[in-house]
Amino acid sequence: MRLLVFATLLGVLLDAGDNLQIQCYQCEEMKHNDCSTPEYIVNCTVNVQDMCQKEVLVKSDGIHYRKSCASSGACLIASSGYQQFCTGRLNSVCISCCNTPLCNGPKRKRPTNSAATTTLQTNRPLLLFLLALLLLLLT
Repeated sequence: MRLLVFATLLGVLLDAGDNLQIQCYQCEEMKHNDCSTPEYIVNCTVNVQDMCQKEVLVKSDGIHYRKSCASSGACLIASSGYQQFCTGRLNSVCISCCNTPLCNGPKRKRPTNSAATTTLQTNRPLLLFLLALLLLLLT
């Protein structure tokens, strides 16, 4: 019976992370990266849009940005297709994809404990397993 409870709890905990909704900045043709403010934050479609996309266009009147939610397949295809046009010169188009909340916003300075944060994110399944084991032992 304990094994059944443990297996069920572990399955629920591991599955819970798969349905998280990512948030991204979303705007069209903004200049000077203006859309990296709270009013441009949107919730992406769960289980469909799992990445944030950022397009940087160099035009004669300056740099323009487009930001949105995207599916990983569409974003990665678009970014690789436009790679040859990403020169930084006039009429340049650069498309990038990322999969963490609000990652298509301004670049942030890394905190000094970024290695510890990365380790926790990488070991998430292990942490969930240990939590489930602890709950099993406490029952």
